[in-house]
Amino acid sequence: MAFAASLSVLQAQARCPKCLDYMRDPVTTECGHNFCCCCIQQFWKDIDDVFPCPVCQYHCPSRNLKTNILLREMIDIVTQLPTTGNERKPLCEMHGQVLDFFCEQDLELLCPQCRVSRAHEDHHLVPIEKAAAHHKRILGMDIEWLKKQVEDAEMACDMQARECDELRSRLNNWRQEAQSKFQDLYYFLIREQEEAQVRLLCKEQDVHDMLVENKRRISDHIAAVEDLLSEIAEKCLQTDVDFLRGLRSVNHRYEGLKASEILPCEIKERCCVLPRLFGLQKMMSTLQVDLTLDPGTAHPDLVVSEDGKVVLMEATSPPYLPHERFTVRSCEKFASGRHFWKVHSRGRGEWSLGVCQESFPTDANTAPCTHNGCWQIEQFLGQGEIEDKWIGVFLDYELGEISFYDLSDKSYLYTYTATLTEKVQAYFSILPCSVINIRII
Repeated sequence: MAFAASLSVLQAQARCPKCLDYMRDPVTTECGHNFCCCCIQQFWKDIDDVFPCPVCQYHCPSRNLKTNILLREMIDIVTQLPTTGNERKPLCEMHGQVLDFFCEQDLELLCPQCRVSRAHEDHHLVPIEKAAAHHKRILGMDIEWLKKQVEDAEMACDMQARECDELRSRLNNWRQEAQSKFQDLYYFLIREQEEAQVRLLCKEQDVHDMLVENKRRISDHIAAVEDLLSEIAEKCLQTDVDFLRGLRSVNHRYEGLKASEILPCEIKERCCVLPRLFGLQKMMSTLQVDLTLDPGTAHPDLVVSEDGKVVLMEATSPPYLPHERFTVRSCEKFASGRHFWKVHSRGRGEWSLGVCQESFPTDANTAPCTHNGCWQIEQFLGQGEIEDKWIGVFLDYELGEISFYDLSDKSYLYTYTATLTEKVQAYFSILPCSVINIRII
């Protein structure tokens, strides 16, 4: 096989690039390509100044050509060698001639009559042996490239399998964690229910005891009044002297008679309050709003994403102005209703979030405080490893309440109360030397 391939390449090299036949009187141009002497002279027939090579287009300065004696002797030997292989060359179905040439443009085999047709007049034609050797080399390189693609695909597949296993393991851990948390919540609710029932029973017993005591006091008061009535009726039947003689005693008892004191039967506080978690879940599901950040309110050192959902803060260099803060606000403003939004921060440093009035100064030196119309809480992210924070903000405009929740453990943080008289909007600020990105959801 190797001998046949080498012989094919040798036979291809012995052919003229112009006539595609074995070269006759081979000559060499200054650029090193070989042609039949008559073929190259015919190609340069109407050219006077520069003479381009038909193969590489090198401009030969003159018609001087060197006869290649060694190549001519080699061609004489090649023409006497048998064709490679014992198989019979295929014939052209249209002309019945041997297919000796290959069209590089149309990738078709051609016979001598096909190659002179108009369909292939300006096409690059190559002897079959040379074309086969050339395309085998190309396919050989393609094979290596395809093998590399297979290796890369297999590596990617293995990586995907490992990532899938990791994700499956992570999901399994989350599933177990969720199951454990729900189980804890289940037992917590059972305990809450039992304690609430005990508190209700105690309150019910207290109310019963108060009712019994009040009934006793009322009964005693009724008995005392009835005794006094009987005594007064008897006194009225006595003689005038006896009546007046005992009048002081009757008046004394009458004046000393007081209404019985009734114990209040009321409950000042509820005995069963559901955990704050359920109220928070309701706010998140029914009152959540879609906020976007306003790039026009952002400090020049802050970068707001195109969708208005993320603000980035890279570490900045001093000097800083006193109490300088890099702030940004939401596009949305509220003048009524109840609204809830979630904020996720990731990074290192100090930042704050809250609500500010529309008239709150945009000056970075103005410290945010309730007197200036800004209600916010500070948040700290460690200076070492990257940390995450999930904060929920609840605004009740009519009640003038701004509440904050830590969504990581569903815990309550703080509530501001104020009288809101103008539009308010979400407010964020980041201190210098922080590396933080904040996303509103």
